[in-house]
Amino acid sequence: MVLLEILAMLVPLMFLFYLPALMAQSTDTNASSISAARALDALLQDYAYRAFVHPMTGVPYDGVVPSNLSGINITVMRLRSGSLRGKGVKMYKEFEIPIEVIVHPYVERLVLVYQNLGNWSVPYYSLPNYTYLAPVLGLLAYNASNLSATNLPELDFRALGDPIKIKFSYVQSVPDGSVPKCVWFDLHGLVKFSYLTSGNECSTTQQGHFSIVTESISPSSPPSRGEEKMTDRKVWIIVASVLGGLALLALLTFLVLWARKCKQRNKMQEMEKATELGEALHMTSVGDTKAPSATVTRTQPTLENEYVP
Repeated sequence: MVLLEILAMLVPLMFLFYLPALMAQSTDTNASSISAARALDALLQDYAYRAFVHPMTGVPYDGVVPSNLSGINITVMRLRSGSLRGKGVKMYKEFEIPIEVIVHPYVERLVLVYQNLGNWSVPYYSLPNYTYLAPVLGLLAYNASNLSATNLPELDFRALGDPIKIKFSYVQSVPDGSVPKCVWFDLHGLVKFSYLTSGNECSTTQQGHFSIVTESISPSSPPSRGEEKMTDRKVWIIVASVLGGLALLALLTFLVLWARKCKQRNKMQEMEKATELGEALHMTSVGDTKAPSATVTRTQPTLENEYVP
C-alpha cells in the first residue's frame, strides 16, 4: 500500500522531468510553421486588396505578390453577403461556391481572397510522410468595409447546405499503389484528410487551405548527424530521468519505513512508561487460576438504611 502511494507521487514527477524535453522540439516546430502560414495569409491579404483600384462587385482581380514570393498567385473578389447566400458563385478559380454560404460575423460586403501557393506549398504547409500532387489552394473571407485595411481577421466562412467544391486544375499522376487524398488545413493548424469526391475534386464546408496528397512510398533516407545527435540526446534524457525517478523512489521508501519505525518505537516507549507509573496488583489464587486482587478496600460499605430494630 505504501509503495502504491509512493508510485502515485512519483509518476507525475517523472513526467515533469522528461516529457517537456521530448515535446519541446515538435511543439516549437508546429507553432513556428503555423505562425509562418498565418503571417503569409496576412501579407497576401494586404497585396490582394491592392488590386482593388476601381472595384466592381462580383468581378475577380488578380493581385501581384512581392518578388521574394514569386510563384504564388492571388486573386480577390468583392461580394454582397446576401447575394453570396442567395446565388453563390458558379466558379471562382477552382472553387465552386453553392448557395446558403454565410459569413460570421455578418457584414454587408465581404472579400474572398484566393491563393495558389505553387512551389511554396511545401515550405508553408509541410506534411511529413506525404507527397503533394497539387499545389495548396487557399480561400479566405474578409470584411470589405475598408479596402485599404491590413492585418484583417478572417470571417467565419461556412456552407450550410451543399459543400463547396474544389476542382483542381493541375494534379500530378498518382504513383502506383498509392491512394490520393484531399487535405484541409484550418486557420489554427488542424489538418484533416478525406477522400476525393470525383476525379480531381475535393469538397469542404469551411474556408482554409486545400490540396491533394498521397502517402510517400519511397524509402526513408538515413538520419543525418544532427538527427542522430538529437536522438542520442533524447535517449540520455529518458535514461537520466528513469534513474533519477528510481533514486527518488528508493529515497521515499526509506523515509516512509524510517518514519513508521520511529512511530512504533515511540508507541512502545509510551506503553512502557504507562506501565511503570501504574499501581501493581497482588495476585491471588482462585481454584487453579491466578487473578489480580486488591489488598485494601478503598471504599467502606454503608447500609442504605442504618435503622437497627
